[in-house]
Amino acid sequence: MVVGFILIKTRADQGEKVMEKLNSAPEVKEAHFLFGEYDIIAKVVARDFNGVSRIVLDKIRSIDGVVHTETLAGIAF
Repeated sequence: MVVGFILIKTRADQGEKVMEKLNSAPEVKEAHFLFGEYDIIAKVVARDFNGVSRIVLDKIRSIDGVVHTETLAGIAF
């Protein structure tokens, strides 16, 4: 199993809307607002690295208001 932590930048007025979409996505296990360079961090779990990539590309980056993402992923034991 691979766990991905996705750092998300949003448009200034879209943070709450993006968070609502993230919380309604079954692939997203947790999502939290941040202070600093990024606005939100989301935790996803997938079978492999390709699965994490698909979640980021197909589910997270497609949310209106998401400007940029950075993904940190590793194998969970």
